[in-house]
Amino acid sequence: MQQLAIHRWIKTECGRAKYAELAAIPGPLARMRLGWFVLIAALRDWPLPDQAGGSDS
Repeated sequence: MQQLAIHRWIKTECGRAKYAELAAIPGPLARMRLGWFVLIAALRDWPLPDQAGGSDS
């Protein structure tokens, strides 16, 4: 089972779900919001261990 590269940085299930939701929205402002989300989520999830499994859809 292949894991998305972003799952290395965003480790929680709720964070991964929110990433998928934000990544589906088109437009430049949506891309900026997605980048901001990834930055904050990666900083918050940094000390957490990697979660096995997850939704790879």
